[in-house]
Amino acid sequence: MKPLIKSVLLLALLEVVILIAGFLVIRYVNVELSFTDIVAVSAGFMFINLLILIIFFRGQSKEPAGQTMHSLVSISLKFIIELIFALAWFFVAKKTGLSSVLLFFVLYLTFTLFSVMILLKTLKNKSL
Repeated sequence: MKPLIKSVLLLALLEVVILIAGFLVIRYVNVELSFTDIVAVSAGFMFINLLILIIFFRGQSKEPAGQTMHSLVSISLKFIIELIFALAWFFVAKKTGLSSVLLFFVLYLTFTLFSVMILLKTLKNKSL
């Protein structure tokens, strides 16, 4: 299976697991979260990761200089888009409660670790 398709399927699986876990936490634990907040944040991070995976894997078919440039662009773009997403979440949507802040950063960490694992696994056998 192509690495991009495999990574996108893993990303979709991660999204489903997060939504199920969020639903169960809201249902059985007394927290001040709404399911729409979990869906909004996880969908935002999923689309950001989908974008950087497409850019990264598009660059893997290029020559080594192109691979390096695509890798740097995908990581830089991820950082910039997530900063804009954080700005919108905290200041525009005014989600500054403790549960909303924890939700944002837990999902940020989860999706960042996912993307780092995919990128490192892909680059493990490549020489720069």
